[in-house]
Amino acid sequence: MDRRSFLTKAGIAGVGAASAATLAAPAIAQAAPKVTWRLTSSFPKSLDTIYGAAEVLSKYISEATDGNFQIQVFSAGELVPGLQAADAVTAATVEACHTVGYYYWGKDPAWAVAAAIPFSLSARGINAWHYHGGGIDLYNEFLGQQGLIGFPGGNTGVQMGGWFRKEINTVADLQGLKMRIGGFAGKVMERLGVVPQQIAGGDIYPALEKGTIDASEWVGPYDDEKLGFFKVAPYYYYPGWWEGGPTVHFMFNKAAYEGLPPAYQSLLRTACQAADANMLQMYDWKNPTAIKSLVAQGAQLRPFSTEILDACFKAANEVYAEMEATNPAFAKLWGSIKAFRSENYTWAQIAEYNYDTFMMVQQNAGKL
Repeated sequence: MDRRSFLTKAGIAGVGAASAATLAAPAIAQAAPKVTWRLTSSFPKSLDTIYGAAEVLSKYISEATDGNFQIQVFSAGELVPGLQAADAVTAATVEACHTVGYYYWGKDPAWAVAAAIPFSLSARGINAWHYHGGGIDLYNEFLGQQGLIGFPGGNTGVQMGGWFRKEINTVADLQGLKMRIGGFAGKVMERLGVVPQQIAGGDIYPALEKGTIDASEWVGPYDDEKLGFFKVAPYYYYPGWWEGGPTVHFMFNKAAYEGLPPAYQSLLRTACQAADANMLQMYDWKNPTAIKSLVAQGAQLRPFSTEILDACFKAANEVYAEMEATNPAFAKLWGSIKAFRSENYTWAQIAEYNYDTFMMVQQNAGKL
């Protein structure tokens, strides 16, 4: 090849490369437009584990788009009350929220099923159902009717059963007990004589201190320690059978989500899953230290008796049977979870249960 031919071809190639670069820039800009969304949380900033998941989502989205896609996070009450977060997204007041489906169960019990209802799945089980058992799609069939699309955005793991001013040993001890508890759990406990109370988080401590209520559930050791319940209601019961693996959700205005470029939609789903995993990992890291601290400060751990758990399980199934008979959306979601629940616990009791049990024996013997 002579020099003139080489230079001519090289010049053409250079022009081609320059043209490609010229064409690529607007294509990239079009694929990554400037987008700013607002997200309203159902949680206060003091709950760094739960509220913090929305900040994690915002951080991941911003970093992955060089700041082109921004999600501004607002705590409960800054834009709308915490329990109206999903309503604000449906109304397009904001584009997104971070909330728990069971907050809206009074509108339709189906809201709660993919979040947590009594005697459902553990955190690992519900995540398996969501991501590989069709749970996300099933829930979005329901949420789509509300103008929403949602993805798991956190899990606390099985919660504690709450703080009690006196010991609860039998079902008879539940009669007339005034307990701060809501949602499905309140409906189930009501059948056993409990008087459910709806009280905001900041009002629980004085209500327990004055005896206005006899007990309250909250979350678990790390979050509970901050509120000091052990000072006025020392008996700390477990497990929180009404929230075996509660899923917090990111919910987005469906029209706003569908208006995003496909790359942004994919990124949003991925960032939601990352924030989802991060919350459970954070609780698994923080709760061990917190439970030891609570006991050192006077909290008295108590398991719910088998009698109480059996009675609650029976009452929950009665409630579900009634709802399944009258609510097709509830029946579809709960039927899917029930079908997997049996399989999940068949497997869980083989390897995981036996390994964990052996290791717990070693820990109790002081060998770890």
